[in-house]
Amino acid sequence: MSEHPDSALVRRGYAAFSAGDMETLAGLMTADCVHHVPGSHPLSGHFKGRDNVLGTYYAGMAEQTDGTMTVDLERVMADGRGHVISVHRIRAQRQGRTIDENGALFFTIVGGKISDIDECVADIDASDAFWS
Repeated sequence: MSEHPDSALVRRGYAAFSAGDMETLAGLMTADCVHHVPGSHPLSGHFKGRDNVLGTYYAGMAEQTDGTMTVDLERVMADGRGHVISVHRIRAQRQGRTIDENGALFFTIVGGKISDIDECVADIDASDAFWS
């Protein structure tokens, strides 16, 4: 059985993110894409617009972790109606601290592109402590 196109889109996004290929990643998102980040740390909140998602949030994570962050995709599940859930493991180091936890993203796909990303983390307090 072949993979659903929405799941394949999300997998391409993870591959581009892991490779630092922001040009490819940008092509997978709508111009008005929004990424919602939980918690109460400097990188939490709502990043509105593809350029803000890529240039502020994703670049901010890379900068804050001195490029040590890795994201290993574990699962992708689609509902066939424009929604995909991914489960991953994030590992990074920052200012003498380490994070190693599970996370998930809930994607909304419109017209074959990612238009909305809701992020969930296994431990919000640990995430806040790491990114603060």
